[in-house]
Amino acid sequence: MTLTVLFCVDPLHPRRVDPHFAREAAAVRDHYGETALIDHDALRRGDVDSAIRAVPDDLGPAWYRGWMMTSHEYAALAAALKKRGTILLTHPEDYQRAHELPGWHDTFAGLTPHSVWRPVDPRGDPGDLAELVRPLSPGPAVVKDYVKSRKHEWEQACFVPDVRNLTQLRSVVAKMIALQDDFLAGGIVVREYERFDGAGEARVWWVDGEPALVGPHPDNPDVEIEPEYEAVAPAVRSLGCRFITTDMARREDGQWRVVEVGDGQVSDLPSTVDPMDLYAHLPIPD
Repeated sequence: MTLTVLFCVDPLHPRRVDPHFAREAAAVRDHYGETALIDHDALRRGDVDSAIRAVPDDLGPAWYRGWMMTSHEYAALAAALKKRGTILLTHPEDYQRAHELPGWHDTFAGLTPHSVWRPVDPRGDPGDLAELVRPLSPGPAVVKDYVKSRKHEWEQACFVPDVRNLTQLRSVVAKMIALQDDFLAGGIVVREYERFDGAGEARVWWVDGEPALVGPHPDNPDVEIEPEYEAVAPAVRSLGCRFITTDMARREDGQWRVVEVGDGQVSDLPSTVDPMDLYAHLPIPD
C-alpha cells in the first residue's frame, strides 16, 4: 500500500490543496503517495457529506493533515469516511485525547505546568472560579480553552498576575470566553505560569511513541533549539496516540517543560522544515 493523506481543499480553487499545505501534498505525491481533498469549511458548517465529496470510495487507511477541527467534527468526519471505505489512522478518541488539554494533562503530570479545567458553554457561566483554582499554587497563571489561548491579547484575555485575585481572574476568563465566542473549545483551563528562558520553543513530532522529527515551533520557525525530550518519551507512549506533537521550552531553572501537546494531524509544520523529514516517518499500512 501507499501513504495516503487527506488534505484541506483551497476554498477558492476546489480542485487544489489549500496553499498552506501545498508543499506537504507535493512531497507526498513526489514520493508516490496518494492525496485526496477535504472541504474544511463544509465540515465546520456541519455538512460532512459535502466535506468528503471529493474523497474517492474505498481509499483505505489514511492520515489527515489540515486545519484544526473540534473533536465532535473529527468524529463525524471519521464516521462518514468509514462508510465510504476510508479509515482515519488516528481514532477519534485518540484525536480528542491529544488535541484537548484534559485528555493529556494528567499523563504529563510533572512535565507540564499544573492545570485545572471546567467545561463551559461559550454563553454559559464559568461557575465558581475560586473553587476551580483552589488546587493551584498562589501566583501568576494563564487562562485558555481546552486547545488554544489568546496569547496575542496577553493582558486582557490570557495572563492573570495572581490567581487568587478573583476580580482579575473573572475579568480575564470572561474576556477569553467572549473573544473565543463560538470557537471556544471545550471550556476553560487555568494553568500555573512558569517563566521560560526566552530562547523560544521546539516542536517534537512523535510517531508510534518514537521521536520522528525535532524542529522549530511555528512561532519561531528560524530558531533551531535542541530540547531534552528523553524524559517525555514515557509519557508520550503512555498517552497511546499514534501521531502527536509536544511543544517544549526551557524554564529559567534549566528544566525542559512540555508547554502543549497536540494531535500531529493538525499541528503546523514550519515552512523551514522539509515535509519529507516528517512524512518519511508516517507508517504505510500493510
